[in-house]
Amino acid sequence: MNTAINWIVRLLAIYLLVQGLMYIINSKNEYLKTKEYNAKYITMAEREKQLTCLAKNIYFEAAREPFEGKVAVAQVTINRTNSGKFPEDICDVVFQKTKVADRIVCQFTWYCERGPKIPNKDSEYVESLEVAKKVLLENFRLPSLTHAMYYHADYVNPNWKLPRITKIGRHIFYGERV
Repeated sequence: MNTAINWIVRLLAIYLLVQGLMYIINSKNEYLKTKEYNAKYITMAEREKQLTCLAKNIYFEAAREPFEGKVAVAQVTINRTNSGKFPEDICDVVFQKTKVADRIVCQFTWYCERGPKIPNKDSEYVESLEVAKKVLLENFRLPSLTHAMYYHADYVNPNWKLPRITKIGRHIFYGERV
């Protein structure tokens, strides 16, 4: 009787071990399919370029906004790169143009209105660059804006039929249609 129980315990232990190994192997295979694992490594020059594009977008969209407003603009930009609905490159998102009813529309109005302008290296740009570093390099995020993809200033009304997330400073943030 004891021998039978010992064999059952051993078989159960082997079964659990095999199940655990299968779980680890499957988890690893799933991880190998993720964007994080397959992310291309980029050069320092490319990272600097992305940082500059993000800082310009923060500067021209939210230079006079509070810290959270600057982070929110940066986070929408990053959210777009991760969405699969926009380009995966930060600069491509910032400078993206779309044709709507025979009109060229920029995703961020400052680019259409001012073009590839060089920002003043004033304190507002320095702060925009610091926010860009926090968001891009340190992965700093506002939890409430995990799904934010769009925003506009509070003094315009584009009549978007999108779910409103929050208002920070002078910007109202929205998610995707569900």
